[in-house]
Amino acid sequence: MYHSYTKRLIDFTVALLGLIMWSPILLIIVIILLITNKGKPFFFQERPGKNEKIFKIIKLKSMNDKKDDSGELLPFEKRITRIGKFIRKYSLDEIPQLFNVLKGDMSLIGPRPLLVKYLPLYNDFQKKRHDVRPGITGWAQVNGRNTITWEQKFKLDVWYTENVTLKTDVKILFSTIKKVLFKEDIDSEENLNMPTFTGSN
Repeated sequence: MYHSYTKRLIDFTVALLGLIMWSPILLIIVIILLITNKGKPFFFQERPGKNEKIFKIIKLKSMNDKKDDSGELLPFEKRITRIGKFIRKYSLDEIPQLFNVLKGDMSLIGPRPLLVKYLPLYNDFQKKRHDVRPGITGWAQVNGRNTITWEQKFKLDVWYTENVTLKTDVKILFSTIKKVLFKEDIDSEENLNMPTFTGSN
């Protein structure tokens, strides 16, 4: 019952209230990003959702689009902006994903949506992470975030898909708030990014 109906109702309600509550801060950040990112405050990227259905995730743009002489984008550390570092540090860049939750592309809690290019690399076990809607935060994020391996992350993601309950979601939500406030389990040396997934051995 919770997984089929109640979870979606809670997602929609909380996302709507969240957008209303965060709207003043979101507006200020968008105005700053409009100036610093030359009119581009948002970042859109295709990601696989439930049943591998592709959707466009929405985030605040934390990096510029500077390229090298060959036309390739510069490395992360050379494109991250000052305001970008700040909004990523406190996960403020994730706020627009509440729109994805309202649309039904995402849930508040679930496996994080990864890159489309990873889809052919998953084995049958790893593909199970797409049995539910992806989330803004998830079981893997409160159990290591960027400090765990891909294999560990997938095991945690699949565990969640098989154990979706209101109790689990509430636990993940409060753990996420705690980790964001105290900046736990964030590997600053990796600049908040996981290394590229190249498939399982």
